[in-house]
Amino acid sequence: MMLVDGDAGSTSDWDDRWNHIKKFLERSGPFMHPDFEPSTEALSGFRNIHVVDMDNIDVSNLNRQFLFRAKDVGRPKADVAADFINSRVPGCFCPSFYLYLEFHIIVCGLDSIVARRWMNGMLLSLLVYEDGVLDPSSIIPLIDGGTEGFKGNARVILPGMTACIDCTLELYPPQINFPMCTIASMPRLPEHCIEYVRILQWPKEMPFGDDMALDGDDPEHIQWVYQKSLERAAEFSITGVTYRLTQGVVKRIIPAVASTNAAIAAACATEVFKIASSAYLPLNNYMVFNDVDGLYTYTFEAERKENCSACSQVPSDLHFSPSSKLQEVLDYLTESTSLQMKSPAITTTMDGKNKTLYLQSVASIEQRTRPNLTKTLKELGLADGQELAVADVTTPQTVLFKLCFTS
Repeated sequence: MMLVDGDAGSTSDWDDRWNHIKKFLERSGPFMHPDFEPSTEALSGFRNIHVVDMDNIDVSNLNRQFLFRAKDVGRPKADVAADFINSRVPGCFCPSFYLYLEFHIIVCGLDSIVARRWMNGMLLSLLVYEDGVLDPSSIIPLIDGGTEGFKGNARVILPGMTACIDCTLELYPPQINFPMCTIASMPRLPEHCIEYVRILQWPKEMPFGDDMALDGDDPEHIQWVYQKSLERAAEFSITGVTYRLTQGVVKRIIPAVASTNAAIAAACATEVFKIASSAYLPLNNYMVFNDVDGLYTYTFEAERKENCSACSQVPSDLHFSPSSKLQEVLDYLTESTSLQMKSPAITTTMDGKNKTLYLQSVASIEQRTRPNLTKTLKELGLADGQELAVADVTTPQTVLFKLCFTS
């Protein structure tokens, strides 16, 4: 995530440094923003880039980007990226951490849907409404880019105005899981052999001691799974099991393609330039990129969902019978393509007091509230129209739902 700012007063410029940008900012063109006036006073370049990342560099990061080197393994990603930018771009000021509220534009290159949804929720939580009307000055544009092998996408989100991440959750495919019957009885792919060892052999043999969970970042663990997967593959005359594939299956890694990453990064940088300078209208609002066979791109407008649980500002309806069990509500929250929660905690208000119906993340509370899962909504004392507050790792905000009883 990056904050960008412009400052034309740096003394580190050299003659003609900004000539290529002046072509866009000092003359009109067919794609010019209707409110933009070409001028020599226009924004000339990004000077302040604030990098935020709470992760450390792993060896697997080195093959899919250009800022990190082998000597940087173990260091914070944000620190290394900031150091590289400061040394590479004269006149650039790049600190490692900053406050979300101070960002002008945020660029996301995250590797999970959960992280994207959390960032989406953070920006939505910063919006200011006066008498139900959104204050435009509180909007922080979000540029989101993602890649998956030879495929990628870039999108522009104006929180509170355009479709947010949660509005389009159906666009994100669920994680691939192989049928257990195939893994155990009829393996056909090298991935089936690796999954067999990961799911069945590891907990049965416990090669590194009781209660030792499989660690995808431990070379000894991966080596053991790799060797056992080779043996399994040989039994069924299956080829293609490699150490790299083994690690990829265990860690759910999709191989990164540098050319795809570069194309999506360029698209995101272009959108930041357009929004920061107002020289051109931004992407409206979702671009799909595919270079599997040749090169294909397609742009469409993702529409905002009126009942989006994240950005609609109104509680979403939950339709259940009074005889439905709380477990059914929990299953809906996690399995619904429009919600895709991970470990929802459900609370409500009864007689003016907060009541926790189920909370999974704290062991003592989970044990105490587990019996509620087998109770019906009526037995729990819930009424038609009652609000349920749900907290989940996919969002920094509590999501409100209105319980609607069906006959």
